[in-house]
Amino acid sequence: MTPLQQLADVVGFHPSYKDCYGNMVHANQQALQSLLQAMGYDLHSDDAILASAQELKNKAWLTLLPAMSMVKSEAAQHTVTLSVAAQDLEQSIQWQITLESGEVLTAEQSLQELVKVDEQDIDGVLYQKLTLVLPHVEEGYHQLSIELDGLNCAGHLIVAPKTCYSPNEAADYRMWGLAAQLYSLKSANSWGIGDFGDLKTLVEQSAKRGVTAIGLNPLHPLYPNNPGHISPYSPTSRCFLNTLYIDVTSVPNFTSCQSAQDIVNSDDFQQQVVQANSQEFIDYPHAAHLKYQVLELLYQDFIAEHIAKSSDTGAEYQAFCDEMGDDLFELATFDALYEHFRKIDSNAYGWKKWPIEFQDPHSPEVEQFKLEHAERIGYFQFLQWQADTQIGMAASTAKANDMPVGLYMDLAVGCDGSGAEVWADKHSYVSGAAVGAPPDAMNTLGQDWGLTPINPVALQEQGYMPLVKALRSNMRHAGALRIDHVLGLMRQYWVAPGMGAHEGIYITFPLDEIFRIIALESRRNQCVVIGEDLGNVPDGFGEIMAESGLLSYKVLFFERWDSGLFFRPQIYPEQSMVTVSTHDLSTMSGWWTGNDLKWRQELNLYPNEQMGQDERNGRVTDREQLLAALEHEGVLHADEFPSLTPATMNNALSRAVQAFLAKAPSRILLVPLEDALGLKEQVNIPGTIDEHPNWRRRMPITIEDFWQHIDMHNLVDVMNQERPKG
Repeated sequence: MTPLQQLADVVGFHPSYKDCYGNMVHANQQALQSLLQAMGYDLHSDDAILASAQELKNKAWLTLLPAMSMVKSEAAQHTVTLSVAAQDLEQSIQWQITLESGEVLTAEQSLQELVKVDEQDIDGVLYQKLTLVLPHVEEGYHQLSIELDGLNCAGHLIVAPKTCYSPNEAADYRMWGLAAQLYSLKSANSWGIGDFGDLKTLVEQSAKRGVTAIGLNPLHPLYPNNPGHISPYSPTSRCFLNTLYIDVTSVPNFTSCQSAQDIVNSDDFQQQVVQANSQEFIDYPHAAHLKYQVLELLYQDFIAEHIAKSSDTGAEYQAFCDEMGDDLFELATFDALYEHFRKIDSNAYGWKKWPIEFQDPHSPEVEQFKLEHAERIGYFQFLQWQADTQIGMAASTAKANDMPVGLYMDLAVGCDGSGAEVWADKHSYVSGAAVGAPPDAMNTLGQDWGLTPINPVALQEQGYMPLVKALRSNMRHAGALRIDHVLGLMRQYWVAPGMGAHEGIYITFPLDEIFRIIALESRRNQCVVIGEDLGNVPDGFGEIMAESGLLSYKVLFFERWDSGLFFRPQIYPEQSMVTVSTHDLSTMSGWWTGNDLKWRQELNLYPNEQMGQDERNGRVTDREQLLAALEHEGVLHADEFPSLTPATMNNALSRAVQAFLAKAPSRILLVPLEDALGLKEQVNIPGTIDEHPNWRRRMPITIEDFWQHIDMHNLVDVMNQERPKG
């Protein structure tokens, strides 16, 4: 191996991978060099590269205690591994565990009594790995410190379970739910975009019809001052919420704030709301203008009537800020800075465009900004408080209506590199690189998602706290959490700066430890976890995921034998969530009629005309095979078949497809609202931004009218028959 390859191997980059067609793809050396440079390694000479590789190899031996030790809670013995120079073996150590509860445990231990598990000579000094047995402690995030010969070494001690909270613990029957893109919901009270009030209404009405879960798009915060940045999978942070979803009319002082009432009740404002609600596509800047101008007034009124007067409501706000702590304050500070610098330069999208002194969240200039703009920072904290309160009300409504899962949230792969999370913790991220996916049948050029990857070593050294915080934030009001691209927890596909998405390279992540972190948070929050495991799945990954208690993500379109025949429902694993489609795929109606293929052709997403023709020809066979599967299961009879030439959808087919999936042993079935209402257009087309109205399409009818729709009637009937609520 070359010096560069040796360093890459130690860092964890893969020399090659097998693509979805079974071909070996070897790492692009230019991309490898670019990624290692982005990670901060000195590559100016072979000697420097080899020195970096050796330093990484030696690090585990030259450190008495790892920065993070993971203990299996179910293990007979709780142990950690120490590294000690052989010359020190006659000494004793003093260890101290500070439990998450604050309790402190201490003891002294002779090194000679510890079991040796390995040894290594480094520059003439022999080092030994020793096993230290600790007392059994409760699951959680603790601190361990070791003192040897006057030197103290400390690290994270995490005690975590093997398996996640299971759907069997949530309910003893097979459940079903509806999947909603929250922004797409429409009601009589909407202001141009779906909101948390609409979500609460959907929960109430769905619960009456046996629905046990409401699936949602990621609700992570975006940029209040840049409402044109709309992808829910490209957040500023994976903690907290998108405040554009606030139902302004449900803010506590909405009715009592005269200035807000004057604006909202004006003819001009009411006309703007009517216009916004009548549009097929969301105008995000307009919706943001409608909402934030009123929320600004409500905040000023809140300061005068609640903060200044120390009311109970003011105390609730302060308690929320105290509970969320520095993380909320940093996000609010970022939002205030973002707004401030966009007033100076409208193209200052994110911290990389700010003056250099403001790119460090702890600089004197940022500290001074916090003092001078405390009220503005408080405004963004106020918005987060209201967003959290309102989604909490939706979750409470689900619980009050005996929905065993309730809100089913979605955790994005990562964060936008220009956002708050990367700004606040830059040393943990690999700036310039991007997370993506290799070429496959759906995306032949590969994908660059524009999300800045976190350095797996930095993640581990922080005791996985960035991940822990994201999980806690998203499980806070959820009964289930979907982890987008869960394969990235085992290996992530990184696209190097300036390189094409097809030239990406995989890097290894500590999957076993990450899955235990997920299991710990899952059990603490009683939250079922679903891993979106679509794409280029490594051998053995499914078994590892199942052993950890995550549900697999099964999509009808992909569940087929090599012959192309559709799997029968009985073959679906019990430990799975099943659905017809996803936000990145066609709806059932769109698939049947070939609408997705039409879009791909119009948008030039095929690398050549032959591939487009092959897909169109293949879809003819696909339709026939689906009808055969539905007929075989007795959910659709030949006299109910829709037309094949031209392909047209009918109510019988829509009902039959859901009945087919409802028979599966899968613990959860999720029906996208787009399919429940028989819609043709899909939510998002990967590989496009403005060419297709991604994340902008609204429901054609209001929530109140959902239940009058024939397809929705049929769906409820089928589910109550096949998956009755226990």
